[in-house]
Amino acid sequence: MQSNKKTIITKEQVLPVAEKMQADGVQLIMIHGYREDDGTPVISYEYSLGPVVDSYEVRGENSLPSIEPVYNLAAQWAERELHELIGLEFVGLDTSKRLFMPDNLLSGDGQILVTPLSELRSANVDNRADGKK
Repeated sequence: MQSNKKTIITKEQVLPVAEKMQADGVQLIMIHGYREDDGTPVISYEYSLGPVVDSYEVRGENSLPSIEPVYNLAAQWAERELHELIGLEFVGLDTSKRLFMPDNLLSGDGQILVTPLSELRSANVDNRADGKK
């Protein structure tokens, strides 16, 4: 059975922890993130230590160092996703291209824009010859 161990760290500790884990041959499982109701970002770096998931959590930081140089694509994908979905900056990460969301889907601060269905229909449905939509 797997268990979970959580440690709160600062953003200055993110890269040294990743480098130590990689040097010890520890696999990065995932990087998770969300925003609390008040907008506070919470990021969790999860590593596999056999039957233990070792989680390192950073709270309240909108800008973090990228661990892509340490864990390559395993970190890049998750960091780019968090950049697009909740507007976090990962220093050193190339975010010049979207991962999966079009540029016009975001308000600019990581929030997904919602367009009423009536507006989408009028913008995207051609008029029929009989004048009906």
